[in-house]
Amino acid sequence: MGCAFYTRAMRQPPLFLVVSCLLFSTLRVFGAEPERAVIISVPDQKLAIVENGATIAKFSVSTSRFGVGDHGGTYTTPLGEMEIAQKIGDGAPLGAVFKSRHFTGEVLRPNAAGRDPIVTRILWLRGLEACNSNAYNRSIYIHGTPVEKMIGRPASFGCIRMRSRDVVQVFDMLPVGAKVEVVTEPLHRALAEMTANRARVASL
Repeated sequence: MGCAFYTRAMRQPPLFLVVSCLLFSTLRVFGAEPERAVIISVPDQKLAIVENGATIAKFSVSTSRFGVGDHGGTYTTPLGEMEIAQKIGDGAPLGAVFKSRHFTGEVLRPNAAGRDPIVTRILWLRGLEACNSNAYNRSIYIHGTPVEKMIGRPASFGCIRMRSRDVVQVFDMLPVGAKVEVVTEPLHRALAEMTANRARVASL
């Protein structure tokens, strides 16, 4: 029934009812958001979204054509645990072109000839480990690409590229602060390890 019911029904409700309603509302607001994280497998070129230990979505991606690493000027994809620092492009049309994280007004179709900009959505990543501490300053994103024919194999200049329709789903499913881990092992193995670690922590 919620607080509104008691506010209407009682001019001066008992204190325990007020406290109960406030606690209910607080739990509903802060407890409703599921814990979601991302695992990206470089060998599989796959991204999985995990919610409370269960895989709820998988997508094909493209990591760097230059391999993995975090040194400036190398165009490599950083490994390890990161987080979503900013989300940019909410509501922009599929294929919306971004330059310096601003919508230019141009919209491209998938596989537009001779074009390779950042499109549709941007999830800007911040490194949380020494091995990826430069990710934010290097502007490492999960973002849409018009070069969709290359999705599923290494093709980027360091970022994680996705099809426009897929990156919109990822953008909408993940909050700022969600953890993103890039690994050099098959996705199924990384997911199994995450499940095992979660179970181990729960048993402590």
